Formats: sequence, C-alpha cells, structure tokens
Amino acid sequence: QVQLVESGGGLVQPGGSLRLSCAASGSIFSSNTMAWYRQAPGKQREWVASITSGGLTDYVNSVKGRFTISRDNAKNMVYLQMNSLRLEDTAVYYCKFVQPSGTYWGQGTQVTVSS
Repeated sequence: QVQLVESGGGLVQPGGSLRLSCAASGSIFSSNTMAWYRQAPGKQREWVASITSGGLTDYVNSVKGRFTISRDNAKNMVYLQMNSLRLEDTAVYYCKFVQPSGTYWGQGTQVTVSS
C-alpha cells in the first residue's frame, strides 16, 4: 500500500503562482511514475503532468510553459510549480502514484484562481 498526502493548494489571483506538494509513504518501489490530475466543477478529472522515477516529464498542452513537475526521490515527494495561473486552472488537484503493485490517489487539494 502507498499513502499520498497533497498540500499547497489555496486561493490565488490570476497571474499568480502556487506550489503543490505530494508526499508518498508506504511500500514504494524504485520504479514508479507520479502525476498530477485535476478536476474542475462539473468536469471529468484530467491529467495535468507526470514524471517518471528517471525524471522524464510530460504535460497537457494547456499547462506547458506555465507548470513544472519535479520530484525528490530520496523524500518520495512530487511537486507541481504552477505559474501564470488562470481562472480555468481552478480545480481540485490530485496526486497519482503508479508502480507495479498498483495505482494510488491522494485526497486532493483545492486550487482556486479568482480576482
């Protein structure tokens, strides 16, 4: 089992920045992928960004150039630096952890972009 705890959400004005963190604990394999998803009100959950244990990253087009995913393998942490935030970035952001033993989700953290 793997437990995930997200933090760092909050209220920010358009153009502002936030940094989300996700801490993983439990039975963690060295080979895994960590990702961020988000779900806006009335919409389906969508993939935002992912990073492998080797450091390969990928992003949904709508956040490229604005968001940066990173990780600290020694601490089993993944981060999402979000810059130039837009109203449409408002959502609950979820951390996802994938390894050979299964797929795990965090409880989510709310990000609200509003003036």
